[in-house]
Amino acid sequence: MAQTADPEQLRPPTIQAFDTYIKTAELAAEATLRAAGPFLWSEMDSARARHIQEGRIVAEFWTGRGPVKVPDGLIHDWVGAALIPGTTVDETLALIQDYDNHENIYKPEVLASRLISHHGDDFKIYLRLLKKKIITVILDTDHEVNYASLDRSRWMCRSYTTRIAEVEKAGSPGERVLPPDTGHGFLWRLYSYWRFEERGGGVYIECRAISLTRDVPFGLGWAIEPIIQKLPRESLIKTLEDTRKALQTGKT
Repeated sequence: MAQTADPEQLRPPTIQAFDTYIKTAELAAEATLRAAGPFLWSEMDSARARHIQEGRIVAEFWTGRGPVKVPDGLIHDWVGAALIPGTTVDETLALIQDYDNHENIYKPEVLASRLISHHGDDFKIYLRLLKKKIITVILDTDHEVNYASLDRSRWMCRSYTTRIAEVEKAGSPGERVLPPDTGHGFLWRLYSYWRFEERGGGVYIECRAISLTRDVPFGLGWAIEPIIQKLPRESLIKTLEDTRKALQTGKT
């Protein structure tokens, strides 16, 4: 991996730019709850809503453009949606909150998972993640997750990383976990915002995933670009697909 890209150190200006982006995004999301418009992003466009009702998984840049450039980094802001027929919001939440089982539900991207603590609607979890696209990256990640109910049929979830550490030689006697905010910068931060609505005999699930990676270094786009440009979308779609598949197993 060292021949592919030099190690990076996450810098304060990059963190500050990402934190500002997150604050703006969260304020805008809170405003939608006070407005008279739809609860779901998928309902804001008739063609998008129709595709989802037809069984497709839709994923788009939140802004309709590419990643947002910040000092020494890129912010990837994706949103995806899917319909899961024949299930309930309670069943959906029970599956997603089964964090010890995420390594089975979301494999191979989740190599290991563990619930650290649980108090009411607040969870702390650990995930070991696999990111593979030309090169392979293993990450140890800690997350804080909070759920909130608007009413019986509508729920929200906010999840964010509190630690992302790259793992060298994972699974070998020489395994070494690097300090957070060091390494090759393929994932520095990840914030996920879920919305769930039970309606019409199924559950609509949506996830907006905002992540921070290193920028693409000059001359190394062939190796770095696929993992930091394409993986955020692919990972989001696979998460929605795996959630739907797990909920529908045994119901067909």
